[in-house]
Amino acid sequence: MVRDEALEFIKYWSMWAEVPIKHLLAWLALPKSTYGTWLKRYGIGNRHNGLIPRNHWLLEAEKQAILAFHHRHPLEGYRRLSYLMLDADVVAVSASSVYRVLKEAGVLDSWQTKPSKKGTGFEQPLAPHVHWHTDVSYINVAGTFYYFCSVLDGFSRYIVHWELRASMKEEEVEMILQRAKELFPGTTPRVISDNGPQFTSAPCGYRQRL
Repeated sequence: MVRDEALEFIKYWSMWAEVPIKHLLAWLALPKSTYGTWLKRYGIGNRHNGLIPRNHWLLEAEKQAILAFHHRHPLEGYRRLSYLMLDADVVAVSASSVYRVLKEAGVLDSWQTKPSKKGTGFEQPLAPHVHWHTDVSYINVAGTFYYFCSVLDGFSRYIVHWELRASMKEEEVEMILQRAKELFPGTTPRVISDNGPQFTSAPCGYRQRL
């Protein structure tokens, strides 16, 4: 091995040239820590970093037994399956092992009938009065600041209703939305806001359709 040959080279010339090893290491640009590690591993072959099979890993027959038992009990969760299989003397494995086997087989997500839209962006409305966007901001009128609340249609970007108020509480937000609703009777828009305290309080109920 090149490593052991390098150690023998350093020892040989340190002895015959009567040069301290630390000087040879400096000339060779070899760190002392590396030299010390090499000494501890002298005569030992290099080991790879690949996965080493463990005696507690599941056998293929055990994985198939878990999948077969899950097929017979599709409504049971993976934790309960581990206990049921232990009682039935099918296979003795942990709940985490059952989860990994079912996950690799792709049977854990079978209950999801609709894929998640998380991370795909906001879904724009395809018709008027489906989404109403509302927000509260400040506006200076003749040196006095008022609360400006506007209701905007998400499809047409049309301002459905707006009001200026000296204060902005949840009751006032509810009143502004109700007046906007009265302008377009028969519509049931979803109100979208920035989750401010005026919108997240219980009386307002902004998450529900108007």
